[in-house]
Amino acid sequence: MPELNPAGVTPLQQPEMTLLPQETDAARAATAEPAPRRHSVEAGDAAVAATSLNRPAELAPALTSVPGEAAAEATPPLRVAAFYRFAAMEELVPLRLELLELAATQRVQGTILLADEGVNGTICGPDTGVMAVLSRLRRCPGLEPLEAKFSRAPRQAFQRLKVRLKREIVTMGCPTVNPSEQVGTYVPPDRWDALIDDPDTLVIDTRNRYEVAIGSFQGAIDPGTDSFREFPRWVERELRPLVAERRPRAIAMFCTGGIRCEKATAYLLQQGFRDVHHLHGGILRYLEEHPEAGSRWQGECFVFDQRVAVNHRLEPGEHRLCHACGLPLAPADLKHPGYREGVSCHQCLDRFSDADRERFAERQRQIEQSRKRGEVHVGAVMPQRPVRPCSQRDDDMTGAPQPAEGASGP
Repeated sequence: MPELNPAGVTPLQQPEMTLLPQETDAARAATAEPAPRRHSVEAGDAAVAATSLNRPAELAPALTSVPGEAAAEATPPLRVAAFYRFAAMEELVPLRLELLELAATQRVQGTILLADEGVNGTICGPDTGVMAVLSRLRRCPGLEPLEAKFSRAPRQAFQRLKVRLKREIVTMGCPTVNPSEQVGTYVPPDRWDALIDDPDTLVIDTRNRYEVAIGSFQGAIDPGTDSFREFPRWVERELRPLVAERRPRAIAMFCTGGIRCEKATAYLLQQGFRDVHHLHGGILRYLEEHPEAGSRWQGECFVFDQRVAVNHRLEPGEHRLCHACGLPLAPADLKHPGYREGVSCHQCLDRFSDADRERFAERQRQIEQSRKRGEVHVGAVMPQRPVRPCSQRDDDMTGAPQPAEGASGP
């Protein structure tokens, strides 16, 4: 069993988000939210799907990432912020109501998850509105260092605002796991290759099987899970015997944007595993910072938004979603005889009833009619999430396309 140097476990950081250069303390103060109006506002009952946990990289909508501020005339009007942080939180009910009211007055929409363990969300709106919401969150004890990954959107990326109270901001189903108290050692992208190239390192992809199927790091173990809830069972069934047999020097885990692998390291440490590491900022930060030449990444990276997947240059990839089952499709899959746009693919031919197929076909007809009129049908940007038993579905934003590795993922 590998040994852990307690001093090597870094304090909780925000691994998957990067502040834009202009967001200084002065900028935060300048964009602090005004006092909220005293009336009750509920922005909606359902969050928009096809956005991105962990996700976080697993939460941002299909938008172009902004590495820096462009000229004002070239900057789209709306800002998207994806964020998460593990921190002990209290007074969630009044905070939820305050966020709903503040966001409504600031014309901000999106999804925010609040739980005793922290916050996870993606929001979209005017610069001042988005910064006002972030400023309010940063006034919560433990959320002062909250960082966000910013993108730009030419139009509102969400239909409404949803602030939800959850048991977990990324659902593992283990309430005693507390990443705000203990997590593994963060490994920056420029040191990741050396770690996973070591034959004494056990490399684990903590994402779901449909994500792993379109891309992963060389030699990584695929747990074959359909939900992050299944990860603890896989650890006991597969990982523990494997570690006992191979006695690796280190365990290295990764996910899309950081939130899932951060919680996974906390779980492993709680269960007695040692020398547990995870990729700082997740796959997306690795792709952003690591040159494509010599990269250990293979394939595309599944993202929780309308792009479906991105390549090493963080450009939209070749995959698309089946709007029936929500699973990713490669270009070759579109030629399968079982593929009907919006209705079925080779992965879901036996998963739906005839009534479901008729409903999907009617939705596709409406999408095509809207397309001819130059309109965007909501069904075209809100694909079905991947099919799995209801008992296994995550109730956060880190599963398949829906509003959480955190982002990015979350």
